Formats: sequence, structure tokens, C-alpha cells
Amino acid sequence: MTTATGLEPRRRLHPLSPVLRSARLLGFAIVAISWQGYSQLGPRRYLALLVLVLLGVAALSVVSWWYTGYHVVGRELRVYEGLLRRRVRAIPLERLQAVNLVRPALAQAVGLAELRLEVIGGDKAEAPLAYLTVDEAVRLRERLLSLSGVADPTAPAAVVEEQPVLAVANRDVVIGQLLTPQVWFVPFGVLIVLTQFAYSPEWTFIGLASLVTAAVGVLQQPVRRILQDWAFRLAISPAGLRLRHGLLEKRHETVPLHRVQAVGVTWPLLWRPKGWLRSRLDVAGYSGEGRQALSVGRLLPVGPLAAGRLAVRQVLPDVDLLTLPAVRPPARARWLAPLRQRVLGAGLTDAVFVTRDGLLTREVVIVPYARIQSVRVVQGPLERRLRLASVHADTAGRLHAVAHLRDVDEAWTMAADLMERARRARTQ
Repeated sequence: MTTATGLEPRRRLHPLSPVLRSARLLGFAIVAISWQGYSQLGPRRYLALLVLVLLGVAALSVVSWWYTGYHVVGRELRVYEGLLRRRVRAIPLERLQAVNLVRPALAQAVGLAELRLEVIGGDKAEAPLAYLTVDEAVRLRERLLSLSGVADPTAPAAVVEEQPVLAVANRDVVIGQLLTPQVWFVPFGVLIVLTQFAYSPEWTFIGLASLVTAAVGVLQQPVRRILQDWAFRLAISPAGLRLRHGLLEKRHETVPLHRVQAVGVTWPLLWRPKGWLRSRLDVAGYSGEGRQALSVGRLLPVGPLAAGRLAVRQVLPDVDLLTLPAVRPPARARWLAPLRQRVLGAGLTDAVFVTRDGLLTREVVIVPYARIQSVRVVQGPLERRLRLASVHADTAGRLHAVAHLRDVDEAWTMAADLMERARRARTQ
């Protein structure tokens, strides 16, 4: 449907969007008022204040919803918002990195979803559309991906169907997070506190609050990872990788394969007896683990080597984790890295640059040649004396491959080879 000017009309978000936004803002308001405010105001005044805050928040949410809209103009998504100060965001779809469909707990209860767009160079989601019906969000996501050039909009329906690749058992997700140093140190911390109490059996509010706060702080990351990696599913489609996961907040993410800058595979120390690993994607424009969309970088949250090989092949079909080259640096590198020298490695295949590092947590970084932006040869004063150098392959993402402590002649040869391979890969 288009208007007389040839443009499709603006569309508003779902009418329940103000209700969901009000509920979230009301929660923040209650926390801000706090129990101290309750004790000072009394039950009636406190309740009256909450009602006034609820009405105010609801009014602001409704007004915001009324003046918010979106539509697609050519290869551009435009989002309109603001009452006193109008703002129009124009998002070129060729800069689109990924489109994520997110369903927080409250949105799930009423059958709604939020659409978040990740673009090149952004450190957060651009113009999140909260909220749409699930069907509308799915249709809009597929349309945006098609217009961005990721998927073929004329492809038959039978072709664009996604193909399941793997599923991660929830039991493995939980065990994987239990096998982390944070969780293992909690019993020791509790034991120390109980020992101190045995010699001085006087519980104070500050002491108890400190214990609870410390425990919550330590367990926060493992619990958050469990909630985010719950029911993890990986599939492949013409639009790219499809990732589904989450317990309280369900996420449906689509990552175009040509946007992936590098792949990282790690073997945590406590996972090695079980032969487990985890793998993550590095996509340009994502802020990675520093924000709440932490799971965007996941390719495989936990799994055996066979699952890791399968997951990596979906992104890099010519790469096999079992056959990656990893030549060690020369023996004199032990003077600078006495413990790490035996685990360092680097190598080049026909398609990718591979580096290996990590004493306790082993990590392999795999960078396709076409994603290399620049190559650097770095030498410190001690490296110069030992005729050593490190080769850095920089990408548009945050995950860079570094070949540490190579022979200086080998380092310059490797750098020249990488630049030539990168040039050829970009012109193919």
C-alpha cells in the first residue's frame, strides 16, 4: 500500500507499546523512591505518589507512541519520534550488520517483540522498534535483510527456509557456567566469612549485606550467561546465521555471513577435561560483551569439538579446527614468554590467517584474508635485542589475530604475504 506520493504510509508501533514501556519505567521509579521514601511518606502517601508517577509515566509513553512511526523509503529505513523536538533517523540498509528480534518477558506475555538493528560503526542498537507483533517483526526483519542485499527477495519460499545446524543442551550450558572460577571461589569466600563468625559470633547488617553483595557480584555473570544461552539453537539461511536463545528474554538474531570479521575459539581451563570449547563471532559495528546484547557474539556457547567444527564451518566452509596450522615461535622467545612459548602459534591457510595463544585459557583466532584491514609488525626493545617481532592483522571488528614473538625475518615475510593475500581476496 502506497500514498499518492508513491511512498508507503508511516506505521505506528503496537498499541500495547505504551503499556509495556510504562511498566518498565514504573519499576525504575519505584526503585528510585525506595523503602526510605516509604517509611517517610507512610502507606497512603506512598501509594498516592506511585499512582501519580504511574499516570505521568503512562501519559509520556502514550504521547511518545503517538508521535513514533517508521516506514521504508527505497533502501532506507526511516524512524520518526519526538514531540517537542522532532527527530527522524534515516538508516541506510546497506550498512546493516544484523537484525535481532528480542522478546523480553513482558512482551512474550502479550505476544509482542522488539526489533533491533545493528549497523556498521554503531556501539548500540539503532532505532529499536519496540514493540511489534511477532509476525510483523519477522516480516519486517526479512524485508530489511532483503533490501540490504543480504538475502534474495525473489527467491522461492522453499529456498529461503532455514536449515537447523545444532542445538546446545541446557544441561551443558549450566554445567559450563558451574565450571568457572567465579563459581568455584564462592564456597571459599563463604567459608572464610563463617570462620570469622565462629570467632566473633556477632552478625551485623553491614557485614551480612557485604557478603550478599559480594556473592551476587561474583555470580552475576555466570547466571546471566545461563539465562542468555538457554535453549541455544543455530541455523543457516540465505540471509545468514540464525541464532535463537534466551530464557527470560528470547532473542532471534540474524547475522549476515559476509559481515563476520573473525571467529574466535577458546578452551577454558576447567572445560578441557570434558573436551568442551566455545566459539564467538566478531561482527563489525557490534560493541560485543560490553553491552546487554552480549550474546550477539556467540557462535557456540559450549560444546564438544565436533560441535565446534560444525559451527565454524557454517561461517568458514574451508576451515577445519583439527587441521589448522600453528607453527611455534623460535626457542629464544622463551626469554620473553617462558610459559607461553610452547602454546603460541601462527599459520596461514589458503583462506584464513590463524593465531594461537593462551596459557590457562587456550584461544584460536581465525581471520579471513578478505577481512584484514591492515597489517602491523611490532617490536619492543627486548624483542629487538632477541631479533623477534609480532605480526598484527587488524580487522573492522574487535577480534584481531596476533602472531607473537616470531623471528624478525619471518615476521616481515608473513606481513608481506598477508597483505598480498588480503589484496587478492578483496578483488575476487
